[in-house]
Amino acid sequence: MTEAGAVLPMFYLPPVEYFIQLNKHKANILIEHEEHLVKQSYRNRAHIYSPDGLLPLTVPVVKGSKTHTKVKDVKISYDFKWQRLHWMSLQNCYRRSTYFEFYEDDYAPFYEKRFEYLFDFNEQLFNTILKQVKIKANLKFTEEYMPAYPDMADLRASLDPKKPITTGQKPYFQLFEERCGFLENLSIVDLLFNHGPQAASYLAPYPPEGGIEKL
Repeated sequence: MTEAGAVLPMFYLPPVEYFIQLNKHKANILIEHEEHLVKQSYRNRAHIYSPDGLLPLTVPVVKGSKTHTKVKDVKISYDFKWQRLHWMSLQNCYRRSTYFEFYEDDYAPFYEKRFEYLFDFNEQLFNTILKQVKIKANLKFTEEYMPAYPDMADLRASLDPKKPITTGQKPYFQLFEERCGFLENLSIVDLLFNHGPQAASYLAPYPPEGGIEKL
């Protein structure tokens, strides 16, 4: 039986696999809006490529936002200047990449404006990224929490930094790959900053043989 779409969480600067799955099931996408916060997940964490290898970026949440707090109610903490840290990290890691300056003005406001809720912050970033990767998906939010979706690809638990990816990712050029090799499933910004508009081809359900051209 053909799957009737997919269920995806709302992540912070989601990994490449997220958008591969989104593109594959774009005719019918449910964004999980009613789940409880999952700690140490991509919901408030992203991975980028630094000169020293993988660098995690974590959006801190207000103390008390534990696993029994619905993700839509989780508030962002500003006890320390994490926005400045994240933006400096993105600049330091990708300033030399081919397309960083092309997208820079799209991302800078997210590290200047204060958002109260994590979900709202992630959603606005997500909408920005959707335009950049040119994916037009039929998106709906869940209205209640369902433990399972038998007729859909339920990706809420499988897209996790502690689990192996389920889609094969062909290597693409990364700025520091000569130091640490190809790092798979980094944040989508790694692909965008290195390859710009070509990212859309890489994310296609059937990308061109050989992936995308090495720049």
